[in-house]
Amino acid sequence: MIETLAIISLVVIAPLAIILHYVTKWKQTGVLSGEDEKMLQDLWDISHRMESRVNTLETILDEEIPDWRSRA
Repeated sequence: MIETLAIISLVVIAPLAIILHYVTKWKQTGVLSGEDEKMLQDLWDISHRMESRVNTLETILDEEIPDWRSRA
């Protein structure tokens, strides 16, 4: 009888408890932390600076080598 209860608890209750534990953890981490928000903002700023640089380089290339786009 005790062995049967132990087997049932290991087969049914333990996996259910583990799943519920990780679902709870997942829901708690569903929001961004302050550090994550700062990193995301930094990446956003960097991407805008890179876009500006690429636009500047394209403008320079358009003036220096007008048909550079068709060569690629």
